[in-house]
Amino acid sequence: MKRKILKNIEWSILICTIILVIIGLVALTSATKNSDYEELKKQIMWIAISVPVLIVVVFIDYEAIVKISPILYGIILALLVAVLFTQAINGATSWFDIGSLSFQPAEFAKVVVVLFLAWLISRIQNKGRDEINKILKLILVFIVFAIPVALIVKQPDYGTALAFIMALVFMLFVAGLRKRYIIPAIILVIVLVPVLYLFVLPEHAKTRIDVFLNPDLDPRGAGYNIIQSKLAIGSGQLLGMGLFKGNQTQLGFLYPKTTDFIFALIGEEMGFIVAAGIIFLYVLLITKAIYVAKTAKDDVGSYIAMGIAGIFFFHMLENIGMTMGLLPITGIPLPFVSYGGSSLLSNFIMIGLLLNISGRRQKAIFIE
Repeated sequence: MKRKILKNIEWSILICTIILVIIGLVALTSATKNSDYEELKKQIMWIAISVPVLIVVVFIDYEAIVKISPILYGIILALLVAVLFTQAINGATSWFDIGSLSFQPAEFAKVVVVLFLAWLISRIQNKGRDEINKILKLILVFIVFAIPVALIVKQPDYGTALAFIMALVFMLFVAGLRKRYIIPAIILVIVLVPVLYLFVLPEHAKTRIDVFLNPDLDPRGAGYNIIQSKLAIGSGQLLGMGLFKGNQTQLGFLYPKTTDFIFALIGEEMGFIVAAGIIFLYVLLITKAIYVAKTAKDDVGSYIAMGIAGIFFFHMLENIGMTMGLLPITGIPLPFVSYGGSSLLSNFIMIGLLLNISGRRQKAIFIE
């Protein structure tokens, strides 16, 4: 059985992951040179933890994992409530401190919610694939989706909440959501965006949007980070300024250079070729995830793979877009490259699930 799984696995997904991790370690080596490589050491430790977890996830049948997803969903909701009562870090109550390490439940919520939604949608479709288009069934799916998202927004962590939306969109597309829902959804978004901006978003979130529209509005304050990021990427040119030689990176102008703006560090010190190579790797990874969804042996596997593809797509688009000034800053990390233990471990779990599904695939299930 294990031999058959290994034969069917989409190895290109793992290869892309390994290359991205290596690039991230090289970038973190440069970013942490002046801090005794503290974050680099922690990242290596988290990699050492994540690899065995990935292997375990690959060989436990994903159907068995999906069966316990309702229990996992309840646990993650409890953690998302509990984290709201922790001490705020940088204005957000998103982490549990465990000794010298931090644990961010919202990162693992992405995995759990995708698993639970896949289980729920497949259960709804037991009576027929078109059951998902019934209003009451859709409302149930949105309630299950909205509860953890609302708790994450409460932290507040708007970037991670948006990743959930992308995952849901990808999953509903594969589930066969009818086109008649698309136009009302677009109209709803158009109506809600100004309402959220005017009456819901806190001042710091509004400022980020204002600065995105006009970075020179506050060049020494809210617009400072994005201006430095764009300077860093632009100064790297084709081949980069060389490791440990980036002006914005090494002189402390780029912040935070190990997490949100690590792509800017790569652009400055490694140049356009490496930066473009990273984008290519993500596109390949996401494309392969969609292919795994298409060739999964059942609907549940397809939904999980598409949810994961949606999460990776959003993280790539938002992180790289915000470092270039093309999208508002949300604090979204770059998967496998940015520093962050919870993010790294949850990403490895998602890669493990993709390998798991691909190892057990049989036929395509996409709706024509």
